[in-house]
Amino acid sequence: MKLNEISPPAGAVKNNKRRGCGPGSGHGKTACKGHKGQKARSGGSIPPWFEGGQMPLQRRIPKRGFTNIAKVPFQPVNLGSLDRFEKGDKVNRGTLIEAGLIKKSSLPVKILGRGELKIALDVEVDGVSRAAARAILDAGGSISLVSGKKVPTLDKEEHR
Repeated sequence: MKLNEISPPAGAVKNNKRRGCGPGSGHGKTACKGHKGQKARSGGSIPPWFEGGQMPLQRRIPKRGFTNIAKVPFQPVNLGSLDRFEKGDKVNRGTLIEAGLIKKSSLPVKILGRGELKIALDVEVDGVSRAAARAILDAGGSISLVSGKKVPTLDKEEHR
């Protein structure tokens, strides 16, 4: 057996349709495309999303809501997860990344009020909720916001 003698088994290889090669080919004249119309033209194909001219699905379904381009995506950290720090520790973006509480150093951090805080911490983040600020100050800690905004400390009862 030699390389030039190897061939596929009988019936495994079919001849290509020779479209447009005269009436003897069986595919002459219109080349299996029928008569006229968009699909008979060169380059004439209809995209899969085309619905024959009826109002397309993406235009029939109502649109809801919007995307606020001015929204700032904070990384939330709850008070209950700050118990892993020691008393008097400084809690900032770097220490939160080392502790595994946040992942990205580029996004701002906000402390939220879920959980309890029993130790005094020096917190320096981008945002603090009112409940979290009250809990941190009640535990004897301090808060400084990186953005320079005022710390929200008034409860609704105190505000009246």
